[in-house]
Amino acid sequence: MLEDEILAEFRASQALLEGHFLLSSGRHSAHYLQCARVLMDPMRASRLAAATAQRIPRDLRQQIQKVVSPAMGGVIIGHEMGRALGVEAMFVERPTGTFELRRGFALNPGDKVLMVEDVVTTGLSSREAIQAIEAAGGQVIAAASLVDRSGGIVDLGVPFFPLVALNFPTYAPDELPPELAATPAIKPGSRAAA
Repeated sequence: MLEDEILAEFRASQALLEGHFLLSSGRHSAHYLQCARVLMDPMRASRLAAATAQRIPRDLRQQIQKVVSPAMGGVIIGHEMGRALGVEAMFVERPTGTFELRRGFALNPGDKVLMVEDVVTTGLSSREAIQAIEAAGGQVIAAASLVDRSGGIVDLGVPFFPLVALNFPTYAPDELPPELAATPAIKPGSRAAA
């Protein structure tokens, strides 16, 4: 998939929003990406996962034994990546604030794992998910996401393969451009702002 085709999928599902948004980080943006919307169509989710899987070099892709994603945002794309790669998919969640495998999910010692997210911005939740996977006995050999919002600077400690990089500017509350300052901010995400 070409970048224009990928962005067309986001626009068609109304996942790429424009306005004034308060991000989970506490920063503001004129753009917001709601990956849950792009993934709610199973066929679209399948196409995007297949395209993401193709970003991973063949020799690395063939080593992957399991896909693990962080809940909530990574669950659907993680499942679809498991389908695209022909391996089991599971997720880690935070029942007490720290990621862990639950629901009978388990890794065999040394399982080679692909960690999959919907969006990576700072990489904090990805690194926490990788720590939980390793604590459960898995070996994370790569990470993937639909979107890299880090500006290409995120370091997850493993090779990282995003489907697309979107680098919309973000602003501290005291740096807002006049057009954003003139409109109230909307908090569309799933986590409270910092």
